This record gives sequence, C-alpha cells and structure tokens, in this order.
Amino acid sequence: MQQPIVGYHRDEEGHWVAELACGHNQHVRHQPPWVERPWVTTVEGRRSRLGLALDCVKCERGEPRDHPGVSDSPA
Repeated sequence: MQQPIVGYHRDEEGHWVAELACGHNQHVRHQPPWVERPWVTTVEGRRSRLGLALDCVKCERGEPRDHPGVSDSPA
C-alpha cells in the first residue's frame, strides 16, 4: 500500500527515517550510501520529497503504527 512521506527524523544510529502518513516509519535505504544523496542530506532535499508515496509493507502486513497518535487519513 502506498503512503505519502509526511516528515523525516534520524534514528538512534543517525540514519534518516521517512515518516509516512499511515503512522509507520521507513528507513531511507539506497545505493550508493546516503552521504552521496543530497535529497537525504539536505533540508531542501528532504522537503522536496514530502508527499512522495512509498510502498508500506507494514500496512500490508497489518502491523501497528510506529506513531499511534497519527490518524488514518492525513489532514
């Protein structure tokens, strides 16, 4: 199920994590390493990806939200 990116944060190891509208988190993984991707390393780059839909496997599996307070439909 596709869900739009609504924000980003860094995890305890310093990796970027996309926050999805459904309340799940998804690590931003890609090759080459993220240090070479300005869309991850810069505020402007991350802002440009807000609203981009990603496949959310956690939704398909019916897993509980990573952020329980997030509503089912984005405002």
